[in-house]
Amino acid sequence: MSVLVYTESDKGSFKKAAFEVASYAKAVANQLGTTVTAITINANDTAELGNYGVDKVLNVTNSQLDNFNANAYASAIKQAADQEGTKVVVLSSSANSKYLAPLLAVGLSAGYASNVVEIPTNTSPFTVKRTAFTNKAFELTQINTEVKIIGVSNNAFGLVENSGSASAEEFSPTLPELGVTVESVDKATDKVTIADAEIVVSGGRGLKGPENWGMIEELAEVLGAATACSKPVSDLGWRPHGEHVGQTGKPVAANLYIAIGISGAIQHLAGVSASKVKVVINTDPEAPFFKAADYGVVGDAFEVVPALIEKLKAFKAQQ
Repeated sequence: MSVLVYTESDKGSFKKAAFEVASYAKAVANQLGTTVTAITINANDTAELGNYGVDKVLNVTNSQLDNFNANAYASAIKQAADQEGTKVVVLSSSANSKYLAPLLAVGLSAGYASNVVEIPTNTSPFTVKRTAFTNKAFELTQINTEVKIIGVSNNAFGLVENSGSASAEEFSPTLPELGVTVESVDKATDKVTIADAEIVVSGGRGLKGPENWGMIEELAEVLGAATACSKPVSDLGWRPHGEHVGQTGKPVAANLYIAIGISGAIQHLAGVSASKVKVVINTDPEAPFFKAADYGVVGDAFEVVPALIEKLKAFKAQQ
């Protein structure tokens, strides 16, 4: 009857989101008076999960699952849930988890609540708080099915360390026909990804051209941040589409989102509104982004950003 949590990894290493959903699962388990079981897929140091409240790890080791496949991953998690008699399954809000969640919900005949931001406000009836209307509002949602699936919004709960250890055992689910074979994956390995970043530095058409992107990358490097861009920038080919954030691109739920030279179209604002602190730098004081931002700087990015980089470097040098 333990709470089951799917902890994502990349090339054997756990993502930050894995520790956040493990922390969340522990809090739910405390409410229900039970334990936490994690299912991992091709992960290495599973003992690390014990630091975030996991009591037992079911580790799937299968080369067929080196590349994400929603059907196969959902099947593996379902079989783990069936084995453990799980009534609550916790997932992250990553793109992969959002792909597999509906399949898992069908397989378990479970209700699924996405974008959850807090532990359940009530366990009978089972009620969770989640964002709605592209993060413009909150709603309390009851999950009335026997099995419940919770998708935790990124950076909503945070990491909570627990003193404990996790036992580990191999788990070998029966995999369905994969149907698709991945020949190769090209992926940047030297940058912070938007999905895992606590800080995102984003640029728009106000930068005037791709040749000026150096200061965005330099600011991101100083802050340990991911780089992103608005849709027009990716459409123009200044930056890859993988960096496009907004309602029609990748959603951002960072602790700090810095928008440079971005006016703030409604689709862009909808996609980044879950970020906790939003800072905008723009020459136009009437730019829509200023109404949504927590902090705003009216000024020329080509003057403001280099000065900000210089100050940050000086500050870090004193630490």
